[in-house]
Amino acid sequence: MTDMTSAHATGFRCLRCGQVSPYRFPAYRCQECGGNLAVTYDLEAIGAQFVPPTAEQREALGHFAYGAFLPVEAELGSRFDLPVGPSPLVEAPGLAAKWGVDRLWFKDDTRLPSGSFKDRASSVVVRAARQNGVKIISTASTGNAGCSLACMCAREGLTAVVFVPKLAPPGKVAQLLAYGAVVVQVDGRYDDAFDLCFELSRERGWFNRSTGWNPLTREGKKTVSFEICDQLGWSAPELVVVPVGDGNIISGTWKGFAELRGAGVVDTTPRLLAVQSTQSNAVSLAFGRSNEGVPQGQWVQGVDATTRADSISVDVPRDGEGAVLALRESHGDVIEVEDREILAAIPQMASETGIFPEPAASAAFAGLRRWLEKVPAKERPRTVVVLVTGNGLKDIGATLDSSLEAVQVPNNRRESSRILDEVLQSR
Repeated sequence: MTDMTSAHATGFRCLRCGQVSPYRFPAYRCQECGGNLAVTYDLEAIGAQFVPPTAEQREALGHFAYGAFLPVEAELGSRFDLPVGPSPLVEAPGLAAKWGVDRLWFKDDTRLPSGSFKDRASSVVVRAARQNGVKIISTASTGNAGCSLACMCAREGLTAVVFVPKLAPPGKVAQLLAYGAVVVQVDGRYDDAFDLCFELSRERGWFNRSTGWNPLTREGKKTVSFEICDQLGWSAPELVVVPVGDGNIISGTWKGFAELRGAGVVDTTPRLLAVQSTQSNAVSLAFGRSNEGVPQGQWVQGVDATTRADSISVDVPRDGEGAVLALRESHGDVIEVEDREILAAIPQMASETGIFPEPAASAAFAGLRRWLEKVPAKERPRTVVVLVTGNGLKDIGATLDSSLEAVQVPNNRRESSRILDEVLQSR
């Protein structure tokens, strides 16, 4: 580990004890208390020189177009030829009217290179690794983080070693193998894969990308906030809805909005709504403890996570404190939904928006709907953005489990026509 200079980053700050340390690579957790690290910047200086990227720059560079807010060095004259973003902001006026909000958008990260939000984090991690001479990057993943790492490593000529739980969705394992990753299936759950990845990475000197362990993942994930504000004319929505497992997406989303405000690029920041499955609710419980005055170091306690939404199935959220801080600082809220609601929301969301979500992404849809039901009409936010974090093609089994059925007809034109008339009339 060596102290380094960066054109943008000024150092690290521990989210638990506040300890400030120099910017260095690699860096993982606070050396004083073991808390999560956040990269710091001179936001006033960035704001004074900030010029919004042009459409051409966004198309060519993806989220690296916001490079002043990222801890990697600019590569002048080069094109990032697997652009991560900008992903579309898809408006849903029919749903907005039905749910009682003025405007509702879905941030469709299913269209990123590997089909998930995690490409934002992996692209920053991989670029930092390559710029520092790293050849092998490891990670623990239920699938999406590993697929995104494997995708980015394949493009950059690096080796990805991905530890996945034994029951990771077959589609995600197939994607990992196709990208050429070394796939290590661990006889256990995500947390077991995380621990084994940590032990072997430390022993072998691999650069560990694992979410909530490597602070650079948060730096990539915060770019979703830059894109949202850019797409809304450099203004923030009133509410952003985030599916939550280990907590890193919501902590990164908040960091992005907070940095834009700190740099004077936007005037306001949104409230955040965290959505968890009732069968993987450690962050929800931690948020409750924080509101009861429990000390920060005791907020996060493990649960027995069994949700069908594998991307948010986590026993011990590795960025749980960061997630709770994001909720507290944004004056946000948390909602839990049942797995049956998550599965039912897959076809509901797809048929309403044209976006096909995996279970973690449909959880956000289900959570927002349930949360709005308990909020008085006059107190509902006027503008809402829902993060869609993963493509439904990654877990076809979950869609098939959502009680969808094809129409069965005989090989007879008249009888088939009669059955189809009944089906269409029932819609």
